[in-house]
Formats: sequence, C-alpha cells, structure tokens
Amino acid sequence: MDNWRGDIADELEKLVDRAVSAGARQDDVFAEITKVVRELQIAYERDPDPADASSETVIDEPANDWPGAEK
Repeated sequence: MDNWRGDIADELEKLVDRAVSAGARQDDVFAEITKVVRELQIAYERDPDPADASSETVIDEPANDWPGAEK
C-alpha cells in the first residue's frame, strides 16, 4: 500500500537528475521543488478538488442581444 511513497521518491530523483544534467545546480532544483510543493499545498487548501470545479462550470455562448450588436 505504501508503494506510492517509493514512486514519489523515484520520480523526484529522476526529476532532479534531469535538471542537474541540463545544467541546473542541485540546490536550486531542491529549492524550486520545495517552492512548487508549497504552492500546491496552498492551492489545495483553497480548493481541495480543483477538477470538480472546472467540470461543474457551464460555459454559455456569449449573447449578442446588447444594443450595439450587429443584426
């Protein structure tokens, strides 16, 4: 059941390796990962399931019934 923990560690290790191989400093990569994780935490505190919000939104077509609309 805790296999996802190992998956996260493996994927983060690959991410850091790719970034460092591309020329980034390891300390900078870790700092950026920490920053992004914190931003994700804040976003999920505000909206725990952002996928629900977008799927419930109905997008209506714009109305052309305002006085200046071409007819």
